[in-house]
Amino acid sequence: MVVNRPADIGSLVRAARQGVIKAAARLISLAESEDDPGLARRVSEALSQDERRAHVIGITGSPGAGKSTLSGALVTGLRADGLRVGVLAVDPSSPFTGGAFLGDRVRMQAHATDNGVFIRSMASRGRLGGLSPAVPLAARVLEVAGYDVVLIETVGVGQSEVEIASIADTTVVVFAPGHGDAVQAAKAGIMEIADIFVVNKADMPGADDVARDLRHALLVGATRPATAWRRPIVRTSAGCDSPGGITDLIALVSRHRAWMAASGEAASRRRRRTADEIRTIVLEDMARRLAERRSALCLEELASRVEAAEFDQYTAADIALGSLIRGGRADL
Repeated sequence: MVVNRPADIGSLVRAARQGVIKAAARLISLAESEDDPGLARRVSEALSQDERRAHVIGITGSPGAGKSTLSGALVTGLRADGLRVGVLAVDPSSPFTGGAFLGDRVRMQAHATDNGVFIRSMASRGRLGGLSPAVPLAARVLEVAGYDVVLIETVGVGQSEVEIASIADTTVVVFAPGHGDAVQAAKAGIMEIADIFVVNKADMPGADDVARDLRHALLVGATRPATAWRRPIVRTSAGCDSPGGITDLIALVSRHRAWMAASGEAASRRRRRTADEIRTIVLEDMARRLAERRSALCLEELASRVEAAEFDQYTAADIALGSLIRGGRADL
């Protein structure tokens, strides 16, 4: 099925609103399309009038901390509360196909046949932030499709990989024994993005040390206003036959959602999210135009003139940017 007309996308959106899972899946595929970036624009336009209802939960943490197992346990708990859950599992990209390298359905087999759960793998496509560029729009699709909670699991975090905080309403950062000193995480900026800290695999030796290090890092961290959300630490054992701490985690997420609504942070965070999306779209559009018009911008000639000390890199960039905006050749 080739969808290339606004009318086709409109039909898919109407079907998604009625709970047709295949329509939601197709819209996400269009949002991910790199062959025709205009499709994502049309999907976004078709969704623009729909109210934002879902609570977006970001799950992030170092590889091996048990994020996938924790996400699966969270889905089970949320479904027990009668909530419909959409899962966007962002995986490393295959260097050959650009597609998701790991399969979400392999990791969440227990939910594969549940009509109240939508699971989708999305390739990170090399993004340092650990997210696919299409994730914000995919989350909107799931909102329109009537999912109460959208769970986004990232590839993993690091010094540059804190992008999830700009998308999620509640960001959960997962630690586990044997996966690095929690205090070191403070140096990478991870501590700042968390709304809730999880010490997963809490039944393993070293879990007490991780929790203690986190408490210490919070005490010595930057001073927060008295009205700010007090970020809790919860222990979970998601990999056990009888998962522990998941009910507590769900209760904390609900409490954080209520606090955001009462404090006005929910509206503020969503405005910042939209501003970040606009910025990302602008930057990616400029990068695409730059790649398409490389020869017209005479980048190699500009580089030669910089090397010849005629002017510096910033002046060369100004010339190229001016030409890119005007749509003509670089004025050399």
